[in-house]
Amino acid sequence: GQDPSYPIIDPRPPPPPAVLEKLKSENQYNPKDLTLDLKNARYFVIKSYSEDDIHRSIKYNIWTSTEHGNKRLNEAWNESKGPIYLVFSVNGSGHFCGVAEMISGVDTNICTGVWSQDKWKGKFDVKWVYVKDVPNNQLRHIKLENNDNKPVTNSRDTQEVPRDKGIQLLRILHDYKHSTSIFDDFGHYEKRQDEDNARKGADRKQWVTEPKDSDSNKPKN
Repeated sequence: GQDPSYPIIDPRPPPPPAVLEKLKSENQYNPKDLTLDLKNARYFVIKSYSEDDIHRSIKYNIWTSTEHGNKRLNEAWNESKGPIYLVFSVNGSGHFCGVAEMISGVDTNICTGVWSQDKWKGKFDVKWVYVKDVPNNQLRHIKLENNDNKPVTNSRDTQEVPRDKGIQLLRILHDYKHSTSIFDDFGHYEKRQDEDNARKGADRKQWVTEPKDSDSNKPKN
């Protein structure tokens, strides 16, 4: 038998949180076939300050940008006939972490209270399609003629990507065989959100406590 004075270390990783299992069953992330309407779409790079906010975006199917960024995205929403794809990267991470489709205009009058910093106002609905880490070195060769020919990896928040480059970007993201994603650390970010909420004060009403049913998010025609 084992000496009882030594702690028994369970080598298995902890089970994923129930909320992640629910999200994965409701959303077919990282689809096998590329069925997105690429040729009629518009594409924007989204830069996030923290992975905490990516976690909350996936969990609640929402996003918000700066006032300037929200204005730019809302104009695109109002002008576009086709879908709008948002390609996400956390500042300083060295990779892109996924793609979501914008599925509503921006409501500027709401403050959701779910983000890691309270300063972000407004919200719009998104549907996450890809959740995977794709290193910048896979994408650096894509240069944006509307941003001084800088690589797409050097983009600022809400930088629009010309359509042909956007198609290229999405195809690489779709095909890339990833080994990591934010899903690996979802339990960690759940815990951090609980700590955040406790810090913000239990008496303050949270805008949302349960993930929205993704079925209610129907894309526009």
